Amino acid sequence: MEENKNIEENKDQLIADHSSFLEKPEDENSIDAGQPLNDLTPSNETMEVHKHPHHVMHKKKWGEYLLEFSMLFLAVFLGFLAENFREHQVEKEKEKQFIESFIEDLKTDTATIRKNLVFRDLKGKQLDSLTALLSSQTVKGHENDLYFLGRSLIRTSRFQSNDRTIMQLKNSGALRLIRSRQAADSMMSYQKFVEYMEVNQDDDRIERRAADPLLSRIFNVFVFDKMVTLDGISRPADNPALRSYDPDLFQDLAFCIHQIKGSNFLIKSRLRILNKKADDLIALLKKEYHLD
Repeated sequence: MEENKNIEENKDQLIADHSSFLEKPEDENSIDAGQPLNDLTPSNETMEVHKHPHHVMHKKKWGEYLLEFSMLFLAVFLGFLAENFREHQVEKEKEKQFIESFIEDLKTDTATIRKNLVFRDLKGKQLDSLTALLSSQTVKGHENDLYFLGRSLIRTSRFQSNDRTIMQLKNSGALRLIRSRQAADSMMSYQKFVEYMEVNQDDDRIERRAADPLLSRIFNVFVFDKMVTLDGISRPADNPALRSYDPDLFQDLAFCIHQIKGSNFLIKSRLRILNKKADDLIALLKKEYHLD
């Protein structure tokens, strides 16, 4: 019985302690259930701050810097070499195109030169024949020949070089693309000789035009007019009379013919030289640039 009594007392004591705990008033630090959450945030003064240690960066050695610089320099240098190689290939292809075009121009020139040489040979023979007739004492009866040769005296065949490629090279500054010094020098030498030829042909024109006043005084212009056709110069149907048989006029005309003969001989000689230069230059360029 005594034991049961002690149990009951302990039980009553536990209930009393529990009731005392539930009825205990809240202190300053107790939490109100209706208090906003923001008020529950601890202040900076009471909040414990945990500091994290800073990460220390790895300090590179000078060898690593040197390696990075070397790799960067190598990348830039290789890029430069690649671009330079590409530009070199493009310029090399342009150079080849210019050379092929120039060779075609030379072939055109040689064809024109051969035609002019044929004309100059014929011109020389006609000049000799006209001089012989004027110097003879038997002009009458040969008026047909005199009219034909007199009207042909001022006709010419002017050599005109095909300079499309060389002018393009000069005007665009593309002469620098011609890597072969021998090829470049030979091309310019050829062009310079063509310019000499143009001066000779200009002199020839001046000398031929100087004969115009004498021709108008010696020959009947109405006969000349009938001789000129689309096909060239034809001979008169018979021996029409000259306008004048004055020997002094014949002498003056003979002097003009003499001057024209000199220019004709010089031009013919230089055309042959130019033709050889063109042939040699074609052979040189084909060999230098491995062209068929």
